[in-house]
Amino acid sequence: ALAVRQAVADLVDRDALSTQVYKGTYLPLYSYVPAGLPGATEVLKTLYGTDGKPDVEKAKARFTLAGIKAPVTLKLQWNPDHYGPSSGDEYALIKSQLEASGLFKVDLQSTEWVTYTEERKSDVYPSHQLGWFPDYSDADNYLTPFFLDGGFLANHYSNKAVDALILKQGVTVNPADRKKVIEEIQAAVAGDLSTVPLLQGAQVAVAGKDVKGVTLDASFKFRFGTISK
Repeated sequence: ALAVRQAVADLVDRDALSTQVYKGTYLPLYSYVPAGLPGATEVLKTLYGTDGKPDVEKAKARFTLAGIKAPVTLKLQWNPDHYGPSSGDEYALIKSQLEASGLFKVDLQSTEWVTYTEERKSDVYPSHQLGWFPDYSDADNYLTPFFLDGGFLANHYSNKAVDALILKQGVTVNPADRKKVIEEIQAAVAGDLSTVPLLQGAQVAVAGKDVKGVTLDASFKFRFGTISK
């Protein structure tokens, strides 16, 4: 139910996931297009929780309005061998965050990747972990695969208005106009909340004090040509 997904978004503490589990190497994500790409917003900050922070009362109000009796049993699947060893800590913390509200009882289970990648597409998991590294550094690659009808998520999401917007941004040449469409898409899918974005990877480079020209950008490529000493 939408109210259940909304309550999860109200309760999850992304700052805690970032600092306690990943020591800042992953950062809070409040939309579907990550920071640094044209059109990226933080629309979930305005829709869920309070300015991106957990809000138990808002989550409780959603349950009351929807006539949902707490606690809801949430079956949540995570993967131990594809996204790194910290996944276990990440999802254990999510479980404790949701259960601390009194609104959820989280049944946390893990499955290895060979099985996981098949079962997640076959309605075996009511909710599950999924990570994404882009094929190319553009907002489209964070939208089309997930939210265009028939996408690889196979989570039954279908919104004809979103389909039209996704196709529109793909052929909009003017950068300012395309940026507006990308922002509209994020607002629409955040309202439907078929997935709950949690974290985005942080790019980190370490150099000596006498090294100049170290540049990190949205291309995901380290630029050696700009480095000097």
